[in-house]
Amino acid sequence: MDTRTDPAHADTPPHLGDDALDNHTRADALLAVRCQLGERAAFDDLIRRWAQPLRRHVVRVTGNSDAADELVQDIWLKVLQGIGRLQEPAKFRAWLFGIAHRRVMDRLRERYAAPTHDTELDSIPGETIDLDLALDMRELERGLQRLPPVEREVLSLFYLDELSLAEIAQVLALPTGTVKSRLFRARNLLRHQLTGESHD
Repeated sequence: MDTRTDPAHADTPPHLGDDALDNHTRADALLAVRCQLGERAAFDDLIRRWAQPLRRHVVRVTGNSDAADELVQDIWLKVLQGIGRLQEPAKFRAWLFGIAHRRVMDRLRERYAAPTHDTELDSIPGETIDLDLALDMRELERGLQRLPPVEREVLSLFYLDELSLAEIAQVLALPTGTVKSRLFRARNLLRHQLTGESHD
């Protein structure tokens, strides 16, 4: 059974089941608590665990690997400065990507002056955001790079970084309905980029 079409698992990322999420969450929480207790080795372990996924995410959203390297260093500095105040260590992943989101958006604001506007579509059911997983990964990456940063980020968070809708809502500081709206719009834009289909 595909848990993404099961209403009880509608916000589960496409590649992870509940057991895998629980194991990752527990490991992150343990490392975060050890960091809060002052264990330097635990912070090094967090960096080893999350350095590549974080960098891939930042590169995808910014479209610039040089800028991503600088941003990732800044993100880890913010994590180091703020981990002592993390109240829910089990939500480390969403907290980390939230820091990344804010730093990337700050950088993009410097480059782009035009704001983006969201339309809330709370009535969109969760299963409508399933992306055809048979797409070639290189083609997907090329399509993502042609999308605006907001849509690129939400698709990356859900499909490539495998965050749940609730985690993405926390990362972006948005209601879940707005996240669904962004995913729906981004999925249609990506489909249009990849196949030339209309996204009306």
